Amino acid sequence: MAGEGTSRLALLIALTATGGSAPVADAQGSDADHPSFTTAESCIACHGDVVDVEGHALSIGRAWSATMMANSARDPYWQAAVRRELADRPHLRGEIEDTCSVCHMPMARTMARAAGRTGEILAHLGGTAADPLETRIAWDGVSCTLCHQILPDDLGEESSLSGGYRIDTSGARVFGPFEIDAGRVRVMQSATGYAPEESAHIQASELCATCHTLFTPARDGAGGQIGQFPEQVPYLEWRHSRYAGVQSCQDCHMPQTTASISAVLGEPREGMSQHAFRGGNAFMLRILDRYRDELGVAASSHDLQRSVAETLEHLEQSTARIEIASAERVGPQLLVTVKVWNLAGHKLPTAYPSRRAWIHLEVHDAVAASVFESGRPLPDGSIAGNDNDAIGGAYERHYQEISSAEQVQIYEPIILDHAGEVTTSLLSAVRYAKDNRLLPDGFDKSRAGDAVAVHGAADADPDFVGGGDSLRYRVALGDHDLPVTIRARLLFQTIGHRWAHNLSGYDSVETKRFLHYYEAQASESVAVLAETERRILAGAQ
Repeated sequence: MAGEGTSRLALLIALTATGGSAPVADAQGSDADHPSFTTAESCIACHGDVVDVEGHALSIGRAWSATMMANSARDPYWQAAVRRELADRPHLRGEIEDTCSVCHMPMARTMARAAGRTGEILAHLGGTAADPLETRIAWDGVSCTLCHQILPDDLGEESSLSGGYRIDTSGARVFGPFEIDAGRVRVMQSATGYAPEESAHIQASELCATCHTLFTPARDGAGGQIGQFPEQVPYLEWRHSRYAGVQSCQDCHMPQTTASISAVLGEPREGMSQHAFRGGNAFMLRILDRYRDELGVAASSHDLQRSVAETLEHLEQSTARIEIASAERVGPQLLVTVKVWNLAGHKLPTAYPSRRAWIHLEVHDAVAASVFESGRPLPDGSIAGNDNDAIGGAYERHYQEISSAEQVQIYEPIILDHAGEVTTSLLSAVRYAKDNRLLPDGFDKSRAGDAVAVHGAADADPDFVGGGDSLRYRVALGDHDLPVTIRARLLFQTIGHRWAHNLSGYDSVETKRFLHYYEAQASESVAVLAETERRILAGAQ
């Protein structure tokens, strides 16, 4: 560790001696008003391996590199989805690439806009962009000098949403949550060209909202815009919950510790946000690890596997709870009431509408023979009994009572196009046919605005409320007798079967590649959020 610290100090001294502009010179160019970006590796030199007050090793850079933020441009599902939208609407290529690069290639897009151009995607993916530096910046995804240069101006306002962040184009300032003495400011500015500045907005939910609140244009059959579609709005869901003003996005997704921020001239800071960006996409992190060479992933396999483990731990411990609230035999039937609680500060699942959670309920008799099962996950990533996986144009309604194995309680968004047909194309989306994603605590569905509203049968379900849901299973015992064992699990996928397989009709490298990835690892696409078990003894009524 001492050797690493010495090499960092030597680097810092060398940069200072040469005027310190090396990390940003290429991005900044000769235009002083051009946005100034650098890749994360420049920041990691000093903000890499740090330690907390107990001596535990942390690394801002290594933690970030193994997250979806760092790999936003490498995400093969995003690449395939963009290619699909471009194939469907080639006349909108410029608009689609510009819009989709706002949050997946944000630094490159900001540079392009400052130069009077629109954002590109395919040119960067194919290595044909005119500016090689811009491509290198594009592949760095949502990186250090993007988030830390976002200005506090109008954050939380409508203008800041859907990628409406504003960057300090002087390239002179980077924001952090802590006060920094003048000496350290001079050292960092001399070494990097950036002057650190204290600002609380860097730890506010409104910063995350700039990209994690996205409205897409709703279009009619002729392609004309007829409104806006709330594609993902976790910030607005949070704002309509009891967590607003109490816990921020960063409190859960960037847990705090006390540690030095810099390995060079750093001092312990209470409330340092770890850059693990805990989310729910363990499935994609596994894909990034397995196909790391094909996708150009920079993070080590060790760091990606650690990120997978931490993601699964987060999902299992912090997102939901499930309970078998009651179970009794009534004549030839077993009546079971299952309750689920959403522990997150937004809908569960939230964000991109390919995500779904569902209840897998099993009943077995004394010799472990199956009596009843609803929601069994299949190896190909589909759910047994789910109409949407089987047909595509159909879907499971929201249930208050389930009495058949062909019925499954799935908490999901189902979107419709202008003709009222079920679709998985975001640029075809006009409205929700169903949105029964579990509501956060404090969410009042009767007062919810259009962007976060409940849609479908769940809206009239008195047991579907802020904080969770309750439903009954009516199980025919048939030839089985008590005792029986009931097992209930709340399962989760980031990419549902239909959202993957609707790419199969497209002849492109990106769509074919992702389908190959999905089919090879579909059995690993399901995560367990919560589970419980209860035994009903003979004679119970």
